[in-house]
This record gives sequence, C-alpha cells and structure tokens, in this order.
Amino acid sequence: MCAKATMEDFEALLKESFEIDTPEEGSVVKGKVIAIEAGQAIIDVGYKMEGRVDLKEFANPGEQPDIAVGDEVEVYLDRVENVRGEAVLSREKARREEAWDRLEQAYAKEERVEGAIFGRVKGGFTVDLGGAVAFLPGSQVDVRPVRDAGPLMGIKQPFQILKMDRRRGNIVVSRRSVLEESRAEQRAGDAATHEFESEPTHILASHYTACDSETRRLIARA
Repeated sequence: MCAKATMEDFEALLKESFEIDTPEEGSVVKGKVIAIEAGQAIIDVGYKMEGRVDLKEFANPGEQPDIAVGDEVEVYLDRVENVRGEAVLSREKARREEAWDRLEQAYAKEERVEGAIFGRVKGGFTVDLGGAVAFLPGSQVDVRPVRDAGPLMGIKQPFQILKMDRRRGNIVVSRRSVLEESRAEQRAGDAATHEFESEPTHILASHYTACDSETRRLIARA
C-alpha cells in the first residue's frame, strides 16, 4: 500500500514538474542561437527543444540582420513541435509582444515614442515602432503638406500615438503633433528669453535717466 502510494506520489510530482518546466504555446521564451545556416538561425530554447527562425526577423526595416551564434534572444513559441519534431518559433512575434507592452505604457502616459517611416500605403505611411507597425496618415506627417517624404524615410524620430487597439493590431501615430508641440515650446522659451533680456535694459535706462537728472541739478546749483 505504501509502495503504491509512493509510486503515485512520484508520478504526480513528475507530471507537475514537467508542466511547470515546459513553456506554454503562445508565450515568449528565452533561447540561445546555436547555429546559422541556410538563411535561418537555429535556436535552443531549452526543454530539449530547438527551432528555426528566418534571419530577416532579426533585422529592422532597411537594415541587415543583427544576430550571431551565441546570442541570447527572446522568441515567441507558436508550437512545441511541428512535423519535423522542431519547435515553431518567431522572433517577429516576440518583438511585437514586447513592443505592444511598451507602447501601451507610453500611450497611457501620453509619452512620445521612437520610430522610423519605412513604407508607403494608401493615405499615408507605415512606421516601425521597434517591433510593432503603425499607420502614419499623410495629414500627420508635417505641419505643412509634404511633397517628397523621401528624406524622412528610415530615420529614427519621435512620434505621438493618437490611438491604438491591441486586439485589432491597429496603431495610429502623428509626427505633426510632435512638431507643433516642439514649436509651441520654442515660442514660449523665446518669449521668456525676450522678457528677461528686456527687463535689465529697462532698469538701466531708468538708472541713467535718474543720473542725468541729478547731474543737471548739480550744474544748476553751481
């Protein structure tokens, strides 16, 4: 009876340990790049699981992949095992999850976010926000209509999130609002500087006027 209970306890503990140690599908896990071949990075995520990720998923738009053997990376576990017995992994989905968490916090605090315009679409442009793709309406590019957006492409710059919906995967950003805010701050700063510089001049002028009056009185007495 005791031996049977002990065996049952052991099996229960083994099952519990396996469930705790094995990552869930649909979660972000850490892994290590153990090889790069045929345009793919082979990543060991532990738990006796390895998977392949296309190198292009480690590159920002318009840039070369930034990955090397030995690098530790976070990847999204789509499936524990495919027909070849490999884990199905995605770096792009992992970056998207990380980005959405970060962007939601920035949106709640009304903070600016950094991104780069990398494509043209109907009505505007696409912006990479470090893993999540946002839509930049043409009317929100600048304070004035922009005929040639070429010089703005691929450059990291600040944007303001106008609205976002994680469930639908939609983010709308504005570059114009950042420019308007910056110009307003500059005008306020210029006004304050002008007021500060004008005040000493006024005081000095009053001082010289007082001195001239005193001098005239001394001359008159003489």
